Amino acid sequence: MIPLRDLLLPPGTLPDARTVLAARALRAFADGFVSLLLPYYLTLLGYSAWEIGLLVTATLLGSGLMTLGVGFIAHRHSIRHLLLLASLLMIATGLAVPVLTQFWPLLVVAAVGTLNPAANDVTLFSPLEQTLLTRAAAAKTRTALFARYSLIGALVAALGAQAAGLPDLLAVRGNVSLFAAIQAMFVLYALLGAAGFMLYLRLTPALESARHEQPVPLGKSRRIVYTLAALFSVDAFAGGFAVQSLLALWLFQRFDLSVAAAGTIFFWTGVLTAFSHLAAARIAARFGLINTMVFTHLPANVFLILVPFMPTLELALLFLFLRSALSSMDVPARTSYVMAVVSPGERPAAASVTAVPRSLASAVSPTLAGALLTVSGFGWPLVICGTLKIVYDLTLLKMFSAVKPPEESGH
Repeated sequence: MIPLRDLLLPPGTLPDARTVLAARALRAFADGFVSLLLPYYLTLLGYSAWEIGLLVTATLLGSGLMTLGVGFIAHRHSIRHLLLLASLLMIATGLAVPVLTQFWPLLVVAAVGTLNPAANDVTLFSPLEQTLLTRAAAAKTRTALFARYSLIGALVAALGAQAAGLPDLLAVRGNVSLFAAIQAMFVLYALLGAAGFMLYLRLTPALESARHEQPVPLGKSRRIVYTLAALFSVDAFAGGFAVQSLLALWLFQRFDLSVAAAGTIFFWTGVLTAFSHLAAARIAARFGLINTMVFTHLPANVFLILVPFMPTLELALLFLFLRSALSSMDVPARTSYVMAVVSPGERPAAASVTAVPRSLASAVSPTLAGALLTVSGFGWPLVICGTLKIVYDLTLLKMFSAVKPPEESGH
């Protein structure tokens, strides 16, 4: 009988992958509640939607620059050591936010810290972990392993979103103010960073041994990586208009939701997203990675465009849930595709260069979305997001439908 713990990993995957998945789970839980509590906390501090948008932009811009920097130095350093340093930065971020309440100090923390306002992982952890997971799996099981990585991230982030209601519960039933309870959640964020640090210490040298091709700067794969990065930047710029923190802010404004209610909503959107990742691996195996990325994304973007036009919360949530069931199937397929079309030694650099748009290109749009939400409660950022993503989908299909990864081309 196969041990229960081994059911999590595809056959032939190195055990170190389980440690990476566990660290991803801890970070996803932290990101889940921070992405909802951050805009609410900033509102309590008296900041406007415009200022909140600027702070969200700073988090994404800072993450993007750090991720890009990691991509250029990863071939000279141990990935394990880089993950340990990133964990220390996460600890410092969680401890700094409750202490520094003025705008400019918070802007610095947002820029150099690890705060993640999005439902997905846009921090410097992601490309480093993706490289390790690629080394841990065979080509035939790579997409399945990334599907599990995405599943765990989305599912645990959903639980984290539900945990965003804890401050309300503590304020009602305990002898603590809502403000202090929210600050305590940022301390919890730091503690989860410390737990991640302990997990990364357990990684063995197996994933960085001589039997793996050692990391090198981008070379022969430079053109395809830069082209993909440019396309992903369009997707990321669009996604910044509907990043989870700002989507929550729109729901707060449009329907006067509490944080606890928003946490429940994002719990269920996260659950739908999580299980869609498992379907993505099977769909990709049958129809191909690019087709999976495009033809699951298109209807999701149509659903998002329709959300602001809904007259009631119930109808708006219906289309948000439909969107969540489809919108992230491209995530494991996209990651697997990038890892497949470059040489093994270029994978750390490729992962960073293509991941940077998740932060850099999306860093501009939250400020624009915040400005739009300041002057109108309609939800124009959601319409813009869906429209731009449709442009990205069709362009990706046209440019890369003929560029097959080895497992699809038979090589």
